[in-house]
Amino acid sequence: MKNLLLLSALFLGSLMYQTSFAQVSVRVNIGSQPIWGPVGYDYVDYYYLPEIETYYYVQRHKYVYMENGRWISRSYLPERHRNYDMYRGRKIVINEYRPYMHHNDFRDRYGSPKENEYHQSIRDSRDERYFENKNHPEHSKWKAAKKNNKRKDK
Repeated sequence: MKNLLLLSALFLGSLMYQTSFAQVSVRVNIGSQPIWGPVGYDYVDYYYLPEIETYYYVQRHKYVYMENGRWISRSYLPERHRNYDMYRGRKIVINEYRPYMHHNDFRDRYGSPKENEYHQSIRDSRDERYFENKNHPEHSKWKAAKKNNKRKDK
């Protein structure tokens, strides 16, 4: 009986350890974020672009927008928004699964701009962590420095 109790306690303890270990994770996708994205975020699932009621899915590099009553995903904006300035437009970071399914909530929350709501884009940032982005103007310097560091470590 004592052995069974001890075995059960060990089993439950290992489950709790595995669960607590699995919950500690750091998500970073700075290098995948578009160059027009705002600085200050290590991880982004979606950007909501309220002026054109469109979402941008960072992981797949796709725009999600309403067309003919359905949400569709494309690697380009629809013709009606092709001249939209991604650097000047507002971008709201949303880290949740399929936020467009709650579009009315996001439109109500972010539909009207706030005064002085400007966010520096990744392209214009001088923060070295954004140099990892292959489209950043400083990416080649970052890449060269990384290569040099690897040589020094050998």
